[in-house]
Amino acid sequence: MRKKYFDTIKSSVLLCGLCYSGIATAQINLNNLPNMGDVHGNFQATAQYYVPDTTIGAPNVPEKMLMNGFANIIYTKGKFTAGIRYESYLGALQGFDPRYQGNGIQYRFASYKSDALEVTVGNFYQQFGNGLVLRSYEERGLGFDNALDGVRLKYEVIKGIYLTGLVGKQRSFMTQGPGLVRGFDGELNINEVFTKLAEKKLRVTLGGSFVSRYQKDEDPALVLPENVGASAGRLELNYEDFRLNAEYAYKINDPNSANLVGKIYKPGDAQIIMASYAKKGIAISASASRADNMNFRSDREASVNNLLLNYTPALNKNHTYNLLTFYPYASQPNGEFQYSGEVSAKLIKKPKWKMDILINYSGSNDLDTTLLNPATDSTLQGYTVNSYGPGKQVYFRDFYVELNQKFGKKIKTSLIYSHQIYNKSVIQKAGFPTIHSDIIVADISYRLKKEGTIRLEAQVLSTNDDHQDWGMLLLEYTINSHWFIAALDQYNFGNDHVNERYHYPNATVGYNKNSNRITLSYGKQRAGIFCVGGICRLVPASNGVTLTVTSSF
Repeated sequence: MRKKYFDTIKSSVLLCGLCYSGIATAQINLNNLPNMGDVHGNFQATAQYYVPDTTIGAPNVPEKMLMNGFANIIYTKGKFTAGIRYESYLGALQGFDPRYQGNGIQYRFASYKSDALEVTVGNFYQQFGNGLVLRSYEERGLGFDNALDGVRLKYEVIKGIYLTGLVGKQRSFMTQGPGLVRGFDGELNINEVFTKLAEKKLRVTLGGSFVSRYQKDEDPALVLPENVGASAGRLELNYEDFRLNAEYAYKINDPNSANLVGKIYKPGDAQIIMASYAKKGIAISASASRADNMNFRSDREASVNNLLLNYTPALNKNHTYNLLTFYPYASQPNGEFQYSGEVSAKLIKKPKWKMDILINYSGSNDLDTTLLNPATDSTLQGYTVNSYGPGKQVYFRDFYVELNQKFGKKIKTSLIYSHQIYNKSVIQKAGFPTIHSDIIVADISYRLKKEGTIRLEAQVLSTNDDHQDWGMLLLEYTINSHWFIAALDQYNFGNDHVNERYHYPNATVGYNKNSNRITLSYGKQRAGIFCVGGICRLVPASNGVTLTVTSSF
């Protein structure tokens, strides 16, 4: 036991040494060179030393220490911009896809903008509309990066008419996918084109997109379309405090491994509509979306989050408090009907006693469909849709109320209640019951007289399903603008199996100075899933020391 903790201390010292050298590199001021343009960028490294823990299922990691790191270096001079991102996975942290392995420049580009034309060669990210037919982006916390590598042109025909065209291949971890992606998007801003409408309160924007994927057909049994196209049209209206955004997308038949019932030739479609109204003291929003067989990738054999071309957003509220994120929703592009509504209002406007409330309700169901008999389904459609609306199977529900109150200049409080229904069999893995849970969160912060803030978080999750009841307590002390310390414990106090009522303690110390931030933590992590915007990854149980360093220049 003593040897294990001695190893842990040694690993902390090693991690600090590695990251100190990283910061020193990041702080080099390259902008002192005269008339040579500007150089800026950022750096991040997260390293973890793993300690096996059989009680919570934390595995033995042969390398003991793993690390994810990257550095962006961007050069700009006038209308010219170029940059690289060096990435290092030695090896990838637990929970990230093991195909992230090794070092390399995984992102490099050069861009030049002249008058109305902008040309980019190399890597780039691009989204058309709401992303229903194309969304190329990066989310490091998920280990998600589907950057395109090729050529992109943007052209402003006249003020108010904007065109984008691109050709490229998608990133697949440290390599590229086999599919060739071609895309075009046009946007028309009515008020900018017609000068007589420039001052009108009603603002209208129209847009349209087309994306196609080429992939050679090598299937020994089926005749697959080598070119698969998807198109979308969108509308945005703004009138004073009101905003409406709507988009419709259609994809031709695209037999692929991510189809709901084997490779089927059924076309796909998706729709989304979002409306909001905001005025001083109150904001109201509502949204709905529907997706049917809209899993669109640049490789028909890809799975999970690899080589996704489009994005069907999750409309539920994004949570940050720990127990509220135990059961996050992952969007289901093969078939879902989502809706969400939210109201927020200021109840007391006096600055010292300000009180506001937020109420959100969101849900997701399957589609109303009937599976076809494979023996009679001669055209391999897979299923039929009986009606446009939602089916009977509940995927997710979240009723959420948040009340924020200030008590003078020193005390701020937040009180939250959420009732969630989570279909674990659909969202994670078949064979689990649907989970009904109630979560309460209390967050109190107190500003000290001279300097510093103390914050206390208490959370309870109550459920008769899964691992039953959980509690969490966090105490955070922000000493000054540079230092903070925090300690928390998750406790599965209601587990029916008394010998599995585990604690998950964690302690963190952090230091901020200018654009540098260092955090060092030691503790346990429960197994679960982590989601951002409906895209998720599995997080395995772990125990150990984690050091994260971020810096920008």
